[in-house]
Amino acid sequence: MPTYKSFPLPDTAEGLTEAEILSWSVQPGDTVTVNQVICEIETAKAAVELPCPWAGVVTELHVQPGQTVDVGTPILTIDTDPGGAAAPVNGSARPAPAAAAPAEEEMKPLVGYGSKTVTAKRRARRGPAVPAETAAAAAQSSVAAAFEHAPGPVPAAEEAPAVPAVAAVAAPPALPGGYVPLAKPPVRKLAKDLGIDLRTLTGTGDQGVITRSDVQQAAAAPTAPSAPAAPAPAAASGGERRVPIKGVRKATAAAMVSSAFTAPHVTEFLTVDVTPMMDFRERLKASREFRGVKLTPLAFCAKAVAMAVARTPEVNASWDEAAQEIVYKDHVHLGIAAATPRGLIVPKVRNAESLSLRELAEALEALTATAREGKTPPADMVGGTITITNVGVFGVDTGTPIINPGESAILAFGAIRDTPWVVGGEVVVRKVCQLALSFDHRLVDGQQGSEFLADVGALLADPAMAITY
Repeated sequence: MPTYKSFPLPDTAEGLTEAEILSWSVQPGDTVTVNQVICEIETAKAAVELPCPWAGVVTELHVQPGQTVDVGTPILTIDTDPGGAAAPVNGSARPAPAAAAPAEEEMKPLVGYGSKTVTAKRRARRGPAVPAETAAAAAQSSVAAAFEHAPGPVPAAEEAPAVPAVAAVAAPPALPGGYVPLAKPPVRKLAKDLGIDLRTLTGTGDQGVITRSDVQQAAAAPTAPSAPAAPAPAAASGGERRVPIKGVRKATAAAMVSSAFTAPHVTEFLTVDVTPMMDFRERLKASREFRGVKLTPLAFCAKAVAMAVARTPEVNASWDEAAQEIVYKDHVHLGIAAATPRGLIVPKVRNAESLSLRELAEALEALTATAREGKTPPADMVGGTITITNVGVFGVDTGTPIINPGESAILAFGAIRDTPWVVGGEVVVRKVCQLALSFDHRLVDGQQGSEFLADVGALLADPAMAITY
Protein backbone atom coordinates (compact mmCIF):
# COMPACT_ATOMS: atom_id res chain seq x y z
CA MET A 1 0.00 0.00 0.00
CA PRO A 2 1.22 3.55 -0.65
CA THR A 3 2.47 5.40 2.40
CA TYR A 4 1.42 9.06 2.47
CA LYS A 5 3.28 11.34 4.83
CA SER A 6 2.40 14.92 5.57
CA PHE A 7 5.27 17.38 6.08
CA PRO A 8 4.32 20.09 8.62
CA LEU A 9 5.98 23.52 8.60
CA PRO A 10 8.78 23.15 11.18
CA ASP A 11 10.01 25.55 13.82
CA THR A 12 13.48 26.24 12.42
CA ALA A 13 15.13 26.56 15.85
CA GLU A 14 14.17 30.17 16.49
CA GLY A 15 10.78 30.00 18.19
CA LEU A 16 8.71 30.74 15.09
CA THR A 17 4.93 30.73 15.06
CA GLU A 18 4.46 31.27 11.32
CA ALA A 19 6.29 31.65 8.01
CA GLU A 20 5.53 32.65 4.42
CA ILE A 21 6.04 30.23 1.56
CA LEU A 22 8.17 32.12 -0.97
CA SER A 23 8.52 29.48 -3.68
CA TRP A 24 8.32 25.76 -4.34
CA SER A 25 11.22 23.76 -5.79
CA VAL A 26 9.02 20.71 -6.44
CA GLN A 27 5.61 20.04 -7.95
CA PRO A 28 3.11 17.16 -7.63
CA GLY A 29 4.48 14.10 -9.38
CA ASP A 30 8.14 14.99 -8.77
CA THR A 31 10.42 12.39 -7.22
CA VAL A 32 12.37 13.71 -4.23
CA THR A 33 15.29 12.42 -2.19
CA VAL A 34 16.18 12.87 1.48
CA ASN A 35 17.48 16.38 2.22
CA GLN A 36 16.49 17.68 -1.22
CA VAL A 37 15.33 21.31 -1.02
CA ILE A 38 11.57 21.41 -1.50
CA CYS A 39 10.75 25.06 -0.87
CA GLU A 40 11.98 28.42 0.35
CA ILE A 41 10.22 30.12 3.25
CA GLU A 42 10.58 33.55 4.81
CA THR A 43 10.66 33.48 8.57
CA ALA A 44 10.72 36.42 10.92
CA LYS A 45 14.49 36.57 10.40
CA ALA A 46 15.50 35.47 6.91
CA ALA A 47 14.78 33.30 3.91
CA VAL A 48 15.32 29.61 4.67
CA GLU A 49 15.46 26.60 2.35
CA LEU A 50 13.61 23.57 3.74
CA PRO A 51 14.98 20.08 3.00
CA CYS A 52 12.77 17.05 2.60
CA PRO A 53 12.98 14.46 5.43
CA TRP A 54 11.86 11.55 3.22
CA ALA A 55 12.36 10.12 -0.24
CA GLY A 56 9.35 9.49 -2.46
CA VAL A 57 6.93 11.20 -4.83
CA VAL A 58 5.20 14.51 -4.14
CA THR A 59 1.44 13.98 -4.29
CA GLU A 60 0.09 17.36 -3.24
CA LEU A 61 1.14 20.90 -2.29
CA HIS A 62 -1.15 22.30 0.39
CA VAL A 63 0.11 25.90 0.41
CA GLN A 64 0.45 28.44 -2.39
CA PRO A 65 3.48 30.75 -2.79
CA GLY A 66 2.87 33.98 -0.91
CA GLN A 67 0.70 32.30 1.72
CA THR A 68 1.59 32.59 5.42
CA VAL A 69 0.92 29.51 7.55
CA ASP A 70 1.37 28.52 11.18
CA VAL A 71 4.12 26.22 12.39
CA GLY A 72 2.83 22.66 12.37
CA THR A 73 0.53 23.21 9.37
CA PRO A 74 0.97 20.51 6.66
CA ILE A 75 2.52 22.09 3.57
CA LEU A 76 2.87 19.05 1.28
CA THR A 77 2.22 15.32 1.13
CA ILE A 78 4.71 12.71 -0.06
CA ASP A 79 4.12 9.09 -1.05
CA THR A 80 7.16 7.35 0.45
CA ASP A 81 6.23 4.02 -1.18
CA PRO A 82 4.99 4.92 -4.66
CA GLY A 83 5.38 1.37 -5.97
CA GLY A 84 3.38 -0.18 -3.17
CA ALA A 85 0.02 -0.29 -4.94
CA ALA A 86 -1.49 0.12 -8.38
CA ALA A 87 -2.65 3.54 -9.49
CA PRO A 88 -6.40 4.30 -9.32
CA VAL A 89 -8.34 3.16 -12.40
CA ASN A 90 -10.44 6.27 -13.00
CA GLY A 91 -7.94 8.73 -11.51
CA SER A 92 -10.61 10.12 -9.23
CA ALA A 93 -9.50 8.58 -5.96
CA ARG A 94 -7.65 11.00 -3.70
CA PRO A 95 -4.58 9.97 -1.65
CA ALA A 96 -5.20 8.74 1.86
CA PRO A 97 -5.49 11.59 4.32
CA ALA A 98 -2.15 12.81 5.59
CA ALA A 99 -3.44 12.71 9.15
CA ALA A 100 -3.45 8.91 9.01
CA ALA A 101 0.35 8.81 9.25
CA PRO A 102 1.67 8.40 12.80
CA ALA A 103 2.51 11.67 14.50
CA GLU A 104 5.99 10.41 15.38
CA GLU A 105 6.78 9.92 11.69
CA GLU A 106 5.23 13.17 10.53
CA MET A 107 7.20 15.24 13.01
CA LYS A 108 10.50 13.53 12.22
CA PRO A 109 13.34 16.05 12.74
CA LEU A 110 14.96 17.62 9.69
CA VAL A 111 18.69 17.73 9.20
CA GLY A 112 20.12 20.69 11.09
CA TYR A 113 17.10 21.42 13.22
CA GLY A 114 14.12 19.80 14.84
CA SER A 115 10.44 20.41 14.41
CA LYS A 116 8.17 20.89 17.33
CA THR A 117 4.54 21.66 17.89
CA VAL A 118 3.87 25.35 18.41
CA THR A 119 0.45 26.71 19.16
CA ALA A 120 0.15 30.04 17.40
CA LYS A 121 -2.04 32.54 19.18
CA ARG A 122 -3.99 34.94 17.02
CA ARG A 123 -6.69 37.43 17.79
CA ALA A 124 -10.05 36.27 16.56
CA ARG A 125 -11.54 38.22 13.66
CA ARG A 126 -14.39 40.49 14.63
CA GLY A 127 -17.47 39.99 12.61
CA PRO A 128 -21.24 39.62 12.89
CA ALA A 129 -22.45 36.64 14.88
CA VAL A 130 -24.05 33.81 12.90
CA PRO A 131 -26.68 31.66 14.66
CA ALA A 132 -25.57 28.11 15.34
CA GLU A 133 -28.64 26.73 13.51
CA THR A 134 -27.86 28.75 10.38
CA ALA A 135 -24.21 27.68 10.38
CA ALA A 136 -25.13 24.01 10.88
CA ALA A 137 -27.67 24.09 8.06
CA ALA A 138 -25.24 25.84 5.78
CA ALA A 139 -22.55 23.30 6.54
CA GLN A 140 -24.87 20.38 5.86
CA SER A 141 -26.15 21.77 2.55
CA SER A 142 -22.69 22.79 1.36
CA VAL A 143 -21.11 19.45 2.16
CA ALA A 144 -24.01 17.63 0.55
CA ALA A 145 -23.62 19.70 -2.59
CA ALA A 146 -19.91 19.06 -2.70
CA PHE A 147 -20.43 15.29 -2.38
CA GLU A 148 -23.17 15.30 -4.99
CA HIS A 149 -20.82 16.68 -7.63
CA ALA A 150 -17.73 14.74 -6.52
CA PRO A 151 -16.34 12.48 -9.33
CA GLY A 152 -15.19 9.74 -6.93
CA PRO A 153 -16.24 8.11 -3.70
CA VAL A 154 -17.55 10.21 -0.86
CA PRO A 155 -14.56 11.13 1.34
CA ALA A 156 -14.38 10.35 5.02
CA ALA A 157 -15.63 12.89 7.54
CA GLU A 158 -12.17 14.22 8.29
CA GLU A 159 -11.60 14.87 4.56
CA ALA A 160 -14.85 16.74 4.00
CA PRO A 161 -14.33 20.41 3.07
CA ALA A 162 -16.79 21.47 5.74
CA VAL A 163 -14.89 24.47 7.08
CA PRO A 164 -14.46 26.27 3.72
CA ALA A 165 -18.09 25.59 2.89
CA VAL A 166 -19.34 27.07 6.16
CA ALA A 167 -17.11 30.08 5.71
CA ALA A 168 -18.50 30.71 2.26
CA VAL A 169 -22.14 30.53 3.38
CA ALA A 170 -21.77 32.08 6.81
CA ALA A 171 -20.06 35.21 5.50
CA PRO A 172 -22.09 36.48 2.51
CA PRO A 173 -21.00 39.70 0.76
CA ALA A 174 -23.88 41.57 2.33
CA LEU A 175 -22.29 41.43 5.75
CA PRO A 176 -20.80 44.83 6.69
CA GLY A 177 -17.66 45.74 8.60
CA GLY A 178 -16.13 42.43 9.64
CA TYR A 179 -16.74 40.59 6.35
CA VAL A 180 -13.60 38.91 5.04
CA PRO A 181 -13.84 38.10 1.29
CA LEU A 182 -12.77 34.68 0.03
CA ALA A 183 -9.71 34.85 -2.24
CA LYS A 184 -6.42 33.00 -2.65
CA PRO A 185 -3.17 34.72 -1.58
CA PRO A 186 -2.01 35.51 -5.17
CA VAL A 187 -5.39 37.11 -5.89
CA ARG A 188 -5.17 39.16 -2.67
CA LYS A 189 -1.70 40.36 -3.68
CA LEU A 190 -2.94 41.32 -7.15
CA ALA A 191 -5.83 43.26 -5.62
CA LYS A 192 -3.45 45.03 -3.24
CA ASP A 193 -1.11 45.97 -6.11
CA LEU A 194 -4.01 47.32 -8.20
CA GLY A 195 -5.65 49.13 -5.28
CA ILE A 196 -8.86 47.07 -5.44
CA ASP A 197 -10.90 46.50 -2.28
CA LEU A 198 -11.93 42.84 -2.35
CA ARG A 199 -14.94 43.61 -0.17
CA THR A 200 -16.54 45.44 -3.09
CA LEU A 201 -16.36 42.45 -5.45
CA THR A 202 -18.68 39.51 -5.97
CA GLY A 203 -16.72 36.34 -6.57
CA THR A 204 -17.50 34.29 -9.67
CA GLY A 205 -15.48 31.29 -8.52
CA ASP A 206 -16.67 28.16 -6.80
CA GLN A 207 -18.62 28.98 -3.61
CA GLY A 208 -18.20 32.71 -4.24
CA VAL A 209 -14.40 32.78 -4.25
CA ILE A 210 -12.99 35.93 -5.88
CA THR A 211 -10.81 35.05 -8.88
CA ARG A 212 -7.95 36.84 -10.66
CA SER A 213 -10.36 37.64 -13.50
CA ASP A 214 -12.75 39.36 -11.06
CA VAL A 215 -9.96 41.63 -9.82
CA GLN A 216 -8.70 42.43 -13.33
CA GLN A 217 -12.21 43.33 -14.52
CA ALA A 218 -12.68 45.62 -11.52
CA ALA A 219 -9.37 47.34 -12.24
CA ALA A 220 -10.31 47.82 -15.91
CA ALA A 221 -13.74 49.28 -15.09
CA PRO A 222 -14.15 53.05 -15.82
CA THR A 223 -15.13 53.74 -12.23
CA ALA A 224 -13.80 51.52 -9.50
CA PRO A 225 -16.46 50.52 -6.98
CA SER A 226 -16.24 52.28 -3.63
CA ALA A 227 -15.76 50.41 -0.39
CA PRO A 228 -18.76 50.10 1.91
CA ALA A 229 -16.50 50.75 4.90
CA ALA A 230 -13.03 52.15 5.46
CA PRO A 231 -10.65 51.69 2.49
CA ALA A 232 -8.50 48.59 2.48
CA PRO A 233 -5.24 49.12 4.41
CA ALA A 234 -3.08 48.10 1.46
CA ALA A 235 -4.72 50.49 -1.01
CA ALA A 236 -2.56 53.43 -2.08
CA SER A 237 -4.25 56.86 -2.24
CA GLY A 238 -3.48 60.49 -1.59
CA GLY A 239 0.26 60.11 -2.22
CA GLU A 240 0.65 57.33 0.34
CA ARG A 241 2.00 53.82 0.03
CA ARG A 242 1.11 51.19 2.60
CA VAL A 243 3.13 48.01 3.14
CA PRO A 244 1.98 45.17 5.43
CA ILE A 245 4.08 44.75 8.59
CA LYS A 246 5.48 41.23 8.45
CA GLY A 247 8.64 39.15 8.33
CA VAL A 248 11.86 40.77 9.49
CA ARG A 249 10.31 44.21 10.05
CA LYS A 250 7.59 42.77 12.28
CA ALA A 251 10.06 40.75 14.34
CA THR A 252 12.48 43.67 14.68
CA ALA A 253 9.74 46.03 15.82
CA ALA A 254 8.48 43.62 18.46
CA ALA A 255 11.98 42.94 19.76
CA MET A 256 12.97 46.60 19.96
CA VAL A 257 9.77 47.66 21.73
CA SER A 258 10.16 44.80 24.21
CA SER A 259 13.79 45.69 24.90
CA ALA A 260 13.25 49.44 25.15
CA PHE A 261 10.47 49.07 27.73
CA THR A 262 11.97 46.15 29.66
CA ALA A 263 15.68 46.90 30.08
CA PRO A 264 16.56 50.30 31.61
CA HIS A 265 18.94 51.68 28.99
CA VAL A 266 21.97 53.84 29.75
CA THR A 267 24.13 55.14 26.89
CA GLU A 268 27.67 56.47 27.25
CA PHE A 269 29.86 58.04 24.57
CA LEU A 270 33.59 58.10 23.89
CA THR A 271 35.57 59.88 21.16
CA VAL A 272 38.73 58.01 20.17
CA ASP A 273 41.82 58.87 18.11
CA VAL A 274 42.22 55.69 16.05
CA THR A 275 45.13 56.88 13.91
CA PRO A 276 47.49 54.17 15.30
CA MET A 277 44.90 51.51 14.51
CA MET A 278 44.47 52.74 10.92
CA ASP A 279 48.26 52.83 10.44
CA PHE A 280 48.54 49.31 11.83
CA ARG A 281 45.76 48.20 9.49
CA GLU A 282 47.69 49.45 6.46
CA ARG A 283 50.80 47.55 7.56
CA LEU A 284 48.82 44.35 8.06
CA LYS A 285 47.11 44.65 4.67
CA ALA A 286 50.54 44.73 3.04
CA SER A 287 51.71 41.64 4.94
CA ARG A 288 51.66 38.13 3.52
CA GLU A 289 49.47 36.81 6.34
CA PHE A 290 46.57 39.16 5.51
CA ARG A 291 46.92 39.01 1.73
CA GLY A 292 43.49 38.53 0.19
CA VAL A 293 41.68 39.28 3.46
CA LYS A 294 39.18 42.14 3.66
CA LEU A 295 40.55 43.78 6.80
CA THR A 296 38.02 46.44 7.86
CA PRO A 297 38.00 48.73 10.90
CA LEU A 298 35.00 46.69 12.09
CA ALA A 299 37.30 43.67 12.48
CA PHE A 300 39.50 45.67 14.87
CA CYS A 301 36.41 46.80 16.79
CA ALA A 302 35.14 43.20 17.02
CA LYS A 303 38.52 42.05 18.34
CA ALA A 304 38.60 44.87 20.90
CA VAL A 305 35.09 44.03 22.15
CA ALA A 306 35.86 40.31 22.43
CA MET A 307 39.00 41.07 24.46
CA ALA A 308 37.44 43.74 26.68
CA VAL A 309 34.58 41.42 27.68
CA ALA A 310 37.03 39.33 29.72
CA ARG A 311 37.65 42.31 32.00
CA THR A 312 33.98 43.29 32.35
CA PRO A 313 31.89 40.09 32.11
CA GLU A 314 28.70 41.91 33.09
CA VAL A 315 28.34 43.32 29.55
CA ASN A 316 28.31 39.74 28.25
CA ALA A 317 25.64 38.50 30.67
CA SER A 318 21.85 38.31 30.56
CA TRP A 319 19.02 38.99 33.00
CA ASP A 320 16.71 36.04 33.76
CA GLU A 321 13.58 37.64 35.15
CA ALA A 322 11.73 34.37 35.72
CA ALA A 323 14.55 32.77 37.72
CA GLN A 324 15.69 36.08 39.24
CA GLU A 325 19.27 35.33 38.19
CA ILE A 326 22.07 37.00 36.23
CA VAL A 327 23.48 34.55 33.69
CA TYR A 328 27.19 35.08 32.94
CA LYS A 329 28.41 33.66 29.62
CA ASP A 330 31.80 31.99 29.24
CA HIS A 331 31.79 32.59 25.49
CA VAL A 332 31.32 35.64 23.26
CA HIS A 333 28.75 35.10 20.54
CA LEU A 334 29.21 38.48 18.89
CA GLY A 335 26.19 39.88 17.06
CA ILE A 336 26.80 42.14 14.06
CA ALA A 337 23.82 44.26 13.05
CA ALA A 338 23.43 43.95 9.27
CA ALA A 339 21.14 45.87 6.92
CA THR A 340 19.61 43.59 4.29
CA PRO A 341 16.92 43.98 1.61
CA ARG A 342 14.52 42.26 4.04
CA GLY A 343 15.41 44.56 6.93
CA LEU A 344 17.74 44.56 9.92
CA ILE A 345 19.07 41.23 11.16
CA VAL A 346 21.79 40.40 13.69
CA PRO A 347 23.76 37.26 12.74
CA LYS A 348 26.34 36.02 15.21
CA VAL A 349 30.07 35.26 15.11
CA ARG A 350 30.34 32.25 17.40
CA ASN A 351 33.10 32.12 20.02
CA ALA A 352 34.59 35.41 18.90
CA GLU A 353 36.89 35.46 21.94
CA SER A 354 38.87 32.52 20.52
CA LEU A 355 39.32 33.94 16.99
CA SER A 356 42.40 35.75 15.74
CA LEU A 357 42.13 39.10 13.96
CA ARG A 358 42.41 37.36 10.59
CA GLU A 359 39.75 34.80 11.52
CA LEU A 360 37.43 37.55 12.71
CA ALA A 361 37.93 39.47 9.46
CA GLU A 362 37.11 36.38 7.40
CA ALA A 363 34.07 35.56 9.58
CA LEU A 364 32.72 39.10 9.22
CA GLU A 365 33.14 39.03 5.45
CA ALA A 366 31.33 35.70 5.14
CA LEU A 367 28.61 36.78 7.57
CA THR A 368 27.95 40.02 5.67
CA ALA A 369 27.79 38.32 2.27
CA THR A 370 25.38 35.66 3.51
CA ALA A 371 23.16 38.24 5.22
CA ARG A 372 22.87 40.38 2.10
CA GLU A 373 21.79 37.35 0.10
CA GLY A 374 19.12 36.63 2.72
CA LYS A 375 20.57 33.15 3.31
CA THR A 376 21.65 33.46 6.94
CA PRO A 377 20.77 30.17 8.70
CA PRO A 378 18.30 30.62 11.58
CA ALA A 379 20.76 29.05 14.01
CA ASP A 380 23.21 31.89 13.29
CA MET A 381 20.73 34.51 14.48
CA VAL A 382 20.02 33.26 17.99
CA GLY A 383 22.00 32.98 21.19
CA GLY A 384 23.97 36.25 20.94
CA THR A 385 25.70 37.67 24.01
CA ILE A 386 26.72 41.20 22.91
CA THR A 387 26.27 43.20 19.69
CA ILE A 388 28.09 45.75 17.54
CA THR A 389 26.17 48.04 15.18
CA ASN A 390 28.45 49.60 12.59
CA VAL A 391 26.67 52.90 11.94
CA GLY A 392 29.89 54.36 10.59
CA VAL A 393 29.47 52.49 7.33
CA PHE A 394 26.58 54.88 6.61
CA GLY A 395 28.67 57.96 7.43
CA VAL A 396 27.00 58.37 10.84
CA ASP A 397 29.07 59.50 13.81
CA THR A 398 27.16 57.68 16.56
CA GLY A 399 23.74 57.04 18.08
CA THR A 400 21.92 55.52 21.04
CA PRO A 401 21.41 51.87 20.03
CA ILE A 402 18.74 49.67 21.60
CA ILE A 403 19.97 46.49 23.29
CA ASN A 404 19.01 43.23 21.62
CA PRO A 405 16.65 41.14 23.77
CA GLY A 406 18.52 38.64 25.92
CA GLU A 407 21.73 40.68 25.95
CA SER A 408 23.03 43.41 28.27
CA ALA A 409 25.03 45.71 25.97
CA ILE A 410 25.39 46.96 22.41
CA LEU A 411 28.19 49.11 20.96
CA ALA A 412 27.68 51.62 18.14
CA PHE A 413 30.86 52.05 16.04
CA GLY A 414 30.83 55.43 14.30
CA ALA A 415 32.43 56.77 11.14
CA ILE A 416 36.19 57.41 11.13
CA ARG A 417 36.86 61.00 10.07
CA ASP A 418 39.82 63.31 9.62
CA THR A 419 39.44 65.63 12.62
CA PRO A 420 41.54 68.39 14.25
CA TRP A 421 43.08 66.82 17.37
CA VAL A 422 45.47 68.04 20.04
CA VAL A 423 48.68 65.97 20.15
CA GLY A 424 51.60 67.11 22.29
CA GLY A 425 50.10 70.57 22.65
CA GLU A 426 49.65 71.04 18.89
CA VAL A 427 46.54 70.76 16.72
CA VAL A 428 47.01 68.14 14.03
CA VAL A 429 44.70 66.13 11.74
CA ARG A 430 43.97 62.67 13.12
CA LYS A 431 41.66 59.75 12.34
CA VAL A 432 38.89 60.00 14.94
CA CYS A 433 35.69 58.04 15.60
CA GLN A 434 32.97 57.97 18.22
CA LEU A 435 31.76 55.00 20.23
CA ALA A 436 28.41 54.71 21.99
CA LEU A 437 27.68 51.94 24.48
CA SER A 438 24.12 51.19 25.59
CA PHE A 439 23.83 48.81 28.52
CA ASP A 440 21.19 47.33 30.80
CA HIS A 441 21.47 49.17 34.10
CA ARG A 442 19.88 46.28 35.98
CA LEU A 443 23.09 44.26 35.77
CA VAL A 444 25.71 46.72 34.45
CA ASP A 445 26.56 49.60 36.77
CA GLY A 446 27.87 52.90 35.50
CA GLN A 447 31.41 52.04 36.56
CA GLN A 448 31.37 48.71 34.76
CA GLY A 449 29.93 50.19 31.59
CA SER A 450 32.47 53.03 31.64
CA GLU A 451 35.40 50.66 32.18
CA PHE A 452 34.33 48.43 29.32
CA LEU A 453 33.91 51.39 26.95
CA ALA A 454 37.30 52.76 28.02
CA ASP A 455 38.94 49.37 27.40
CA VAL A 456 37.50 49.14 23.88
CA GLY A 457 38.61 52.70 23.17
CA ALA A 458 42.13 52.02 24.46
CA LEU A 459 42.53 48.98 22.20
CA LEU A 460 41.37 50.96 19.18
CA ALA A 461 43.54 53.95 20.04
CA ASP A 462 46.63 51.78 20.51
CA PRO A 463 46.43 48.15 19.32
CA ALA A 464 49.70 47.43 21.14
CA MET A 465 47.71 47.59 24.38
CA ALA A 466 46.39 44.13 23.48
CA ILE A 467 49.57 42.52 24.81
CA THR A 468 48.71 43.79 28.30
CA TYR A 469 45.32 42.01 28.37
